[in-house]
Amino acid sequence: MPDTYSQCPKCGHKFPQPLPASAACPACGIYFFKWAQPARVQASSEVEVDSLASEEKDGYIAALFQPLEKMDALVFYGRCIALVLLAVWSWFLFGYDFRDGELGASFMHNILLPIHEAGHVLFRPFGEFMMILGGSLFQLALPFGIGVAFILKNRDNFAAAIGLWWASVSLVDLSPYIYDALHPQLTLIGGGTGANDGPHDWIYLLITLGQIDNAQRWGAFAHVCGGLLMFAALVWGAAILWRQRMQLGSMAEDL
Repeated sequence: MPDTYSQCPKCGHKFPQPLPASAACPACGIYFFKWAQPARVQASSEVEVDSLASEEKDGYIAALFQPLEKMDALVFYGRCIALVLLAVWSWFLFGYDFRDGELGASFMHNILLPIHEAGHVLFRPFGEFMMILGGSLFQLALPFGIGVAFILKNRDNFAAAIGLWWASVSLVDLSPYIYDALHPQLTLIGGGTGANDGPHDWIYLLITLGQIDNAQRWGAFAHVCGGLLMFAALVWGAAILWRQRMQLGSMAEDL
């Protein structure tokens, strides 16, 4: 706040000679020090709010990479081995040819299939479209929801990363089904292909959405997105284990 004013900071009235900060404007009556103080406080408050928002945002991101507070070496190395095995398995799962449904013969598909069918039942009360979409939706939402629960309830980010990995595999698993909608060849649960002899979720969904001609593009897109998400989940898990390793190392030095 300046010591003198040659014009009013509120109304802009110019004075014949500078007035002290304790004076009032002869035109509008505002005391100069009262006008300047709220502005300074407001500016300070805005800086503090921006700073807190930035710290809060950074805190949320950093919190996702925090390891567990306590973990013995046996559990740690067991998680390391599990992550390596998942990385190898991911290579094979993503490498399956989604265009001919090769992934359908995998062990992972047999795990996901009952979840998919349960989704149809759960979403039945919400109408035909949601009932049919519910199979694919629940196949993705269940593992993702489990991952979120691990963060909120157990503060176990590594377990959440595995949940994200599971969701990514679910998306890769759906890509052949989506791709197949244009020229159905996959054998469904009922024994047919779904073209004329039974329900094919993605034929119905893409026709309803006016995207049946783009089925193969959407299938390829789902496959790529699933692979990227799979990679991100593995990197996330590895970053958490690296920090856990550093924590174990510092604990060993303290002992």
